[in-house]
Amino acid sequence: TQSTMDRNWTWVLIFRAALLVVLCHMTSALDVPLDRKYLPQPPTITLQSPKDYIFDPRENIVIHCEAKGKPNPSFSWTRNGIHFDVEKDSKVLMKPGSGTLVIDISGEKAEAYEGTYQCTAHNDHGTAVSNNIVIRQSRSPLWSKERNEAITVQMGVSLVLQCRPPVGLPPPVIFWMDNNFQRLPLDQRVSQALNGDLYFSNVLPEDTRSDYICYARFPHTQTIQQKQPISVTVLSSKSSWTVGLSPEGEHHPGFMLPLGPTSTKMVLRGETLELECIAEGLPTPEISWQKDGGELPSNRMSFHNFKKTLKISDVNEVDGGDYRCTATNNMGTAHHIIKVTVKAAPFWVSAPRNLILAPNETGILTCRVKGEPKPKITWFVNGVLMENAPGDHSRKVEDDTVILSNVQSGSSAVYQCNASNEFGYLLANAFVSVLAEPPRVLTPPNQVYQVISNNPALLHFIFDFGSDLKTVFKDSQTSIKNGDPYVIHENGTLEIHVAQPLNSGKYTCIATNNLGIKENHVYLEVKEPTRILKQPEYKVMQRGMNAVFECKVKHDPSLIPTMIWLKDNGELPDDERFEVDADSLTIKYVTEEDEGTYTCIRNTSLDQDSASAMLTVVEATPTPAIVYEKPDPPTDLELTDHTERSVRLTWIPGDEHNSPTQKFLIQYEDLLHQPGVWINLTEVAGTSTTARLNLSPYVYYSFRVLALNHVGYSLPSQPSHQYRTNPAAPDENPSNVQGVGTQPGNLVISWTPLTGFQSNGPGLEYRVQWRQKDMDEDWSSRNVANVSQFVVSETPTFVPYEIKVQALNDYGSGPEPEIVIGYSGEDFPLSAPDSVQVMVHNSTLAEVHWEPVSASSVRGKLQGYKTEGKMDEQEQVLTFSGNRSEGRLPGLQPYSLYRLLITVLNNKGEGPPSPSKTFETPEGVPGPPSFLNIINPSLDSLILEWGPPLNNNGRLSGYTLKYQPVNNTSELGPVKVMTFLPNETTVILGNLNSSMLYKFYLSAKTIKGSGPVITEEAVIIMETSESLPPVGPVFGTVNTSVSEDGAVINWEYFGHHKNVYVEYIVENSKEDWKKELVNGSHSHMIKGLKPGTSYRVRVVARDPVDSKVHSTDEVLVSVPAVPSRQVDIATQGWFIGLMCAIALLILVLLIVCFIKRNKGGKYPVKEKEDAHQDPEIQPMKEDDGTFGEYSDTEDHKPLKGSRTPSNGTVRRDESDDSLVDYGEGGEGQFNEDGSFIGQYSGKKEKDTHEGNESSEAPSPVNAMNSFV
Repeated sequence: TQSTMDRNWTWVLIFRAALLVVLCHMTSALDVPLDRKYLPQPPTITLQSPKDYIFDPRENIVIHCEAKGKPNPSFSWTRNGIHFDVEKDSKVLMKPGSGTLVIDISGEKAEAYEGTYQCTAHNDHGTAVSNNIVIRQSRSPLWSKERNEAITVQMGVSLVLQCRPPVGLPPPVIFWMDNNFQRLPLDQRVSQALNGDLYFSNVLPEDTRSDYICYARFPHTQTIQQKQPISVTVLSSKSSWTVGLSPEGEHHPGFMLPLGPTSTKMVLRGETLELECIAEGLPTPEISWQKDGGELPSNRMSFHNFKKTLKISDVNEVDGGDYRCTATNNMGTAHHIIKVTVKAAPFWVSAPRNLILAPNETGILTCRVKGEPKPKITWFVNGVLMENAPGDHSRKVEDDTVILSNVQSGSSAVYQCNASNEFGYLLANAFVSVLAEPPRVLTPPNQVYQVISNNPALLHFIFDFGSDLKTVFKDSQTSIKNGDPYVIHENGTLEIHVAQPLNSGKYTCIATNNLGIKENHVYLEVKEPTRILKQPEYKVMQRGMNAVFECKVKHDPSLIPTMIWLKDNGELPDDERFEVDADSLTIKYVTEEDEGTYTCIRNTSLDQDSASAMLTVVEATPTPAIVYEKPDPPTDLELTDHTERSVRLTWIPGDEHNSPTQKFLIQYEDLLHQPGVWINLTEVAGTSTTARLNLSPYVYYSFRVLALNHVGYSLPSQPSHQYRTNPAAPDENPSNVQGVGTQPGNLVISWTPLTGFQSNGPGLEYRVQWRQKDMDEDWSSRNVANVSQFVVSETPTFVPYEIKVQALNDYGSGPEPEIVIGYSGEDFPLSAPDSVQVMVHNSTLAEVHWEPVSASSVRGKLQGYKTEGKMDEQEQVLTFSGNRSEGRLPGLQPYSLYRLLITVLNNKGEGPPSPSKTFETPEGVPGPPSFLNIINPSLDSLILEWGPPLNNNGRLSGYTLKYQPVNNTSELGPVKVMTFLPNETTVILGNLNSSMLYKFYLSAKTIKGSGPVITEEAVIIMETSESLPPVGPVFGTVNTSVSEDGAVINWEYFGHHKNVYVEYIVENSKEDWKKELVNGSHSHMIKGLKPGTSYRVRVVARDPVDSKVHSTDEVLVSVPAVPSRQVDIATQGWFIGLMCAIALLILVLLIVCFIKRNKGGKYPVKEKEDAHQDPEIQPMKEDDGTFGEYSDTEDHKPLKGSRTPSNGTVRRDESDDSLVDYGEGGEGQFNEDGSFIGQYSGKKEKDTHEGNESSEAPSPVNAMNSFV
């Protein structure tokens, strides 16, 4: 309902009202507070009754009059201009401490207390008076007795039924009803005028009635008076048409109200203008409105009574003029012009305000009013007409102004201004209090005012006691003058028309008078406006899906926004499906009830912004695949909060395309130093739409933003506007400062130069400074530009230097640089290590010792020592880092003679070698034999042949051979060992088992022991007559055959491998080979092959310990196609048996039906029919609605009085007999009252007909009567 919506908007109205109060201060200065407890004060009226007071005679009369002052005022009253002695009337009571009157009118004539009352409040400092309060009793008189003549009218003509209610106070509310207290329907043809009369633009036959009754409801007494009913008869005979009407009765429109071509209307300013035009005509005319020479005020205009009434609220002077109403139907148009004049009761432009003055000061009271006609202004002092008041030379009256000059103590008074014309009056009290006091601050000290940027700001500096001289300073320095953008009001309020951030700060106002000086401080904070960056979007959602409305906002960081969502301008439904997050509204599983307009309101304590979007719910359709795409680029890049080193960038996100934004990447282009190159600046979360960017001086920035979701980055946004930062001294110095000598006698100082972005300004240079460390020398300095190194010449060899490199430009130097230690150039070392000693630990490891060289002889940074060990043609080099005196020499060759040299190393190179030192390594174990071959394996023997090791590592003492058999399960047999002399390299092994695998292990040895082993294996074959197969698995012949069950594969195999497989694949197929394990078998059947398909087949042997794969050649196996078997179903036994059973069943059913159909004899119904002359009126059974008894030997006559189902068909009972079978018909109809009006038609078809349902069967007599 509307009232519910109003309650939902309460908080909005309160917020707007607060803003309105602030704006009103622009034209209304701050009131002087009247709550001082210790200062004298003239009276001030604080509460009074309205000027026109209509009372209910059933209740007491209460006339309010409240006032305050110091001392407390006393009260008195006048009635009709004569003093009203309250104490003499026992029915009148004045409330204690108040001037409010309570008049008890019970048992009295209320008319005796009607009149014009005025209240007076008086104390030692003046007299205040109230408005003239007119007291009148409410009245609801009876309707005068009258007899209404019956009205007869032709159809199509117009008609007016007059109401003419009795005059009441206040006027009654009129409405028309009938005898049943039902309101008469109103429409475009029939309407009620503002005066209560009922108008018919044209009458119709349905307008005929005898109970047109006008009612008048009187609001105060809540009584209703009734007019005598009016009877109207509409004649519809075509022969009686009024002369002049067309044959069809249609005629041009004409105006019933108001009459004539023009009329006049006067309305008062601020009231509601009501214009009405009611037209006659056939067809019913349509009414339209326009204003000649102007537009109708759409924001204050409304139509009522089917556009017959035009209402304009809050009328002002511009609403005067000619209003044209037009009546139109298809026969023509008619016009009427209403000339509207706007008058005005007096209204305030500026009411007089209270003054507090110090002695000898001047004050002005201004009473500015407007009205039409122009109001007359009359001044009073303490309730007495100014001309009749005691003379005062300090007082001067000039029309609407009273000037008080050089006021003195004791001249305090209350002045009244009365402005009146023929339409009303205004009365205002304003006191002038003369006090000898220093200035006093009336507004709170150190008050903080907050205002949104680009809005007016009002800072109140209110003083009293004659403090006319006021000076305002900003931030205690700048004196503010009255002029743009500042306006200093007379009451001390400082107004800033359009507040900007630069207006923020501290404001100080200093007020003085001849008794002292006083100052007050206030603070102004100008805030950024609240703005919705991403508004909710119109959505069309399928039922059951989730709808998400986003509402992302930008606001001042110091203000905390609140989020409120409305649905159709009301509160959200109390439903857990509605989830409100920080910047979104989610509606889960939407339904049709969720359709509507959703409004997001983001407000702070100072302002608000809102946006709306509609939700439409449609039927669910098959859900299309969700398409995830990269987000759209952000838009509307905006730069705010500009400072020297930072700026705030704001943007509006693009469409996320079903994938939430994870983050935003902000890039910048330096149009001054690197145009066309975009550099990553920072990243922010995907929920942010703003970022504070730190900037560098002397850069021409342009920014762009990219959005990232799980699909990828969006395209870049359009670049922002260019933002230039001012030059400044460098913020940093070059990095990676180093000092390195490249040759003896120099020092190369290098650094990584600053980029143009880092330069912070033009004229970039580098100040290079150096001095020898620990030498107490002054810094040497040189300025260079456009280089990244500087060479210092004629330096001592390898000495430390302190180095500094500082950046500077035209705007100053960078920060003080750090000191870096560098060294001048190195030279080759001068001396070699002494006292070289070698200790041999074993055949491959020795340890060397030496005497380190002196630091001065290194002539550079010591890198370490290098050893060179030479043996025959081989050379072994090792380097020991740092300042060492010993080291280990690993990886030596056993049984070898070495010559050792040592040199010292620096960055320049190596020094001279030390004297050579020789040493010998002892024997070690030999390497493995160079080879092991198996030759001519036979039935029970074979030959082994091997070669000596490549590295004897000493004197060879012989060989050791071990071998053992391996069975089919990979189990190892017993090991046999044989030894040989160094010169033996072959052996024949006999007594070996046939078809057995053997493994052989051979190693060489010295006095230090045996070396690594070399292995080999071989199989002993069974037949020696055939040629020996190669070592490893051997396949023989492979044979194939095909049967109904599959393909049979036979093969010969002589191997020892653990796993043997049959593998097969469809010919010309690219699929993987299918394999079946066949260990220990020489035959296998492949089942499940597809008929009519050819396969490639092979046999494969694999061993986990051997990477070699043995396979037969592939053979082609063709599986023949199976011919389809055509079976004649007619020859199948089961089919013949089934057909016979069906035939027998049909025969039995036919016999049963025949017997049932041909039952003979008479049913009892025939006997009853013979006993009565009229079988048509026999009753039917009451229990189930079927006919009782019947005979199938009689003619099939239509049966009347039968009960028919509601759908018009005749229902069969549990037997096969029915009305359709025996009554020759199933058709029937019912008339409007449910009676049966037809008989069975003789058709055999069972047609269905719709009919009116009846709760009981009609009798045959009623059925016949329905035709009459």
